[in-house]
Amino acid sequence: MNKQEILNKCTNEEDQLLVSKLLDKIEFCQKRNSVEYTDFLDIRQRGILEKILQFIKCTNYETYGGYENAERTMIILYPEKLEKVFENKQFDYNTILQVIRIKLPNDMRGKYNHRDYLGAVIKVGIKREKVGDILVSIDGADMIVSNDVADYLKTSLSELTRFSKSEFEKVNLEDIYMAPQQTEIFNIIIPSMRVDSVVSELIKTSRSKIIEIINQERVFVNCEVVLKNSKMLKENDKITVRGKGKFKVNKILNTTKRGNLVLEVEKYI
Repeated sequence: MNKQEILNKCTNEEDQLLVSKLLDKIEFCQKRNSVEYTDFLDIRQRGILEKILQFIKCTNYETYGGYENAERTMIILYPEKLEKVFENKQFDYNTILQVIRIKLPNDMRGKYNHRDYLGAVIKVGIKREKVGDILVSIDGADMIVSNDVADYLKTSLSELTRFSKSEFEKVNLEDIYMAPQQTEIFNIIIPSMRVDSVVSELIKTSRSKIIEIINQERVFVNCEVVLKNSKMLKENDKITVRGKGKFKVNKILNTTKRGNLVLEVEKYI
């Protein structure tokens, strides 16, 4: 494995650092015969690293964020001797991830949203990459965090004024509170199934602005970054626009007299 050749594939220093850390962990995994894992990754970062793993033909890994379809996930690398453990779903993820549950007092129920909880994490000095999804409910929140910061984070958050009357506990991944996913279904009219046409209508902005957003690598289809605005979408595709939301293309309903398409889409709230 030529590390420098791989790093040269990166377009900026931030991505080079991300890839370099992954390559180091692959080396540790092989030399130590141990499970190694990244920090939590967003959808763009995960896409970059998975392409590198494919390029170097590394298959002994999986992505996981504490529950199925988690937004922020780690890449977990494992040695050959543990292949069967992972294939048979026998690895205990509680050894690398923990859940911090915050239960609000009755008079505070429903007061805080995702941004409030994330702001509290940043305020106590924990880096964003050490925290995965924050699952908010009316009673509080479940935070999925890296094992190495769990105790500190639990103690530090409990000392904040906003949580002075709240209860804190660590729970297993199996006990995560999964609120029902709420969605909104609506129809849009588009000239074609090109990604720029669809996304422009979804987030109510101009085609020129969409091209700019795509060039910033902020648009993803089925967890893969979109590089060309001419990409054609199809039914059941899932679209993520960073900073704007997540959507699913449900189905083409019909065609208007002018030849435009009526598309049913679903927005995740």
